[in-house]
Amino acid sequence: MEIEDKVAIVTGGSRGIGAAIAVDLARHGAHVAITYQSQEAKALQLVSAIEGLGRKACCFQADASDFEAAQRIVGDTVERLGHVDILVNNAGVNWDGVSWKMTEEQWDRVIGVDLKGCFNYSRAVAPIFRDQKHGKIVNITSINGLRGKFGQTNYSAAKAGIIGYTKALARELGRSNVNVNAVAPGFIRTEMYEVLPDAVKEQALGEIVLGRAGTAEEVAFVVTFLCTEKARHITGEVLKVDGGQYI
Repeated sequence: MEIEDKVAIVTGGSRGIGAAIAVDLARHGAHVAITYQSQEAKALQLVSAIEGLGRKACCFQADASDFEAAQRIVGDTVERLGHVDILVNNAGVNWDGVSWKMTEEQWDRVIGVDLKGCFNYSRAVAPIFRDQKHGKIVNITSINGLRGKFGQTNYSAAKAGIIGYTKALARELGRSNVNVNAVAPGFIRTEMYEVLPDAVKEQALGEIVLGRAGTAEEVAFVVTFLCTEKARHITGEVLKVDGGQYI
């Protein structure tokens, strides 16, 4: 297995893209710790599923925007699973609104979870990765951080910030043999997809060259690749998984 006995932390890992990433990492040999905001039952089910694959797993309840919680969870992961080699910053929220109606709370919440959350966990693992001279960080951004989207100035700003953060962090950690990359999904079939109005789905599908929405598993495959040694000479990159939606 490509990442046999590596230990990964996946934030926001109880459902959707995060859950798919956690499972795919486990299938390729990793032990996995996940964080979740509120859906404890799903988090515990995922832990059981990963253990069913013969891997160790654990979960922690936390708000991604909580700096101290990130420090604690990384420490607890090392204590329970022995070490940490991989971080996937997946936790994110949407709270849409046009800019002239968006509240300060909407802005702060999305920036706090999506962008600051990425910093919080990267900050917690960076000293460990520097000391051990290896590590993989994959940040989940979005094509809307590359192009912007109407009604999502907060989300687009956060995801664009993740891209800049990824590139700067790759420069800082490269000499310690740490790879830092980002994955930018497009329109992906998740729980959120299922409740979207048909008109919204049709508009998004009309942008996609391949003519269909992607799956969480297709995002996970790319994340796992970036966590293997096959990607050891890739850093500071943003890989789109969007079926050609961005172009």
